[in-house]
Amino acid sequence: MGAALHGGPLLFLAPMAGVTNTVFRKLCKGLGADVLTTEFVSAEGILHRNERTRRYLEFEAVERPLGVQLFGGDPERLAEAVRAVVDWVAPDFIDLNFGCPVNKVVAKNGGSALLKDCPLLARVAGAVVGAAGETPVTAKIRIGWDSGSVNAIETARILEGEGVRRLAVHGRTKAQGYTGQADWGVIAAVAAVVGIPVIGNGDIDSAAVALRRFREAGVAGVMIGRHAMSHPWIFREIRMALETGELDPEPVTAAERWAFVLKHARLETEWWGGKEELAMRSMRARFMAYTKGLPGGARLRSQLQSVSSLAELEEIAAEQGMEKLCGIRERE
Repeated sequence: MGAALHGGPLLFLAPMAGVTNTVFRKLCKGLGADVLTTEFVSAEGILHRNERTRRYLEFEAVERPLGVQLFGGDPERLAEAVRAVVDWVAPDFIDLNFGCPVNKVVAKNGGSALLKDCPLLARVAGAVVGAAGETPVTAKIRIGWDSGSVNAIETARILEGEGVRRLAVHGRTKAQGYTGQADWGVIAAVAAVVGIPVIGNGDIDSAAVALRRFREAGVAGVMIGRHAMSHPWIFREIRMALETGELDPEPVTAAERWAFVLKHARLETEWWGGKEELAMRSMRARFMAYTKGLPGGARLRSQLQSVSSLAELEEIAAEQGMEKLCGIRERE
């Protein structure tokens, strides 16, 4: 797995349901993300090997190092799923999701539910590490269930003791969801007491913030989720800051944004087997995020919410003064 791929701090794209498919991951990789992880998949989904799960697990060699993220609360079923997924797609690592705050996941004893049951968390981690064999196992946690039960240091020590090789810590509790601010003091405390690499996650929205977190929290890497959805260029900006110390990157121009939108849409359409309507529907939220702040305001948002073909998207880009971009297939 390696502590560093290029001798420096690592940049992780956070796994996000409905967002981080193979297309988006490759785009972020091209902008400087070092380590990628699939959208999370349930143990049962792996064992049934259905079409939806196959698409979740689809990736290309260029995405390596890549991990498959699993969730569940049954040690035996998870162990069985790990053996199946290692045989099926041979990921570079298995990542255990102990951080998802979504109620439908927690209700199945998955995600952050296990932060309330440390003995079960230990059994799950131990079973997965044992089943994974030579494939490294990593994990992601939140700092606790709620403000009255912040137990990240305890859970980190348990996971390290069970053989987990790297730990990502989101600086919020399950109760917070995605509200409030991430507590990087807790992340730093975890990094100080365990011997495995700790990756900090939460509120990384600029190169300046990333550099400050590396310096103050002692983390081996930072993980970026929500901000990458609207500004994937953040990986490029952080990498440049790490290499040059330059904290004032050139603004991403409207032309660059539209070129990226069109490239993503074309690649997504290819991934959907040429089914433009399905691809455009899957990307509508991405369109809204990518074009935030561009001229056109409410009318632009209305158009993007109903776009159903590449031709419509290219027409919108042309209306924005991006005629030269339309009809030009971006090189991968």
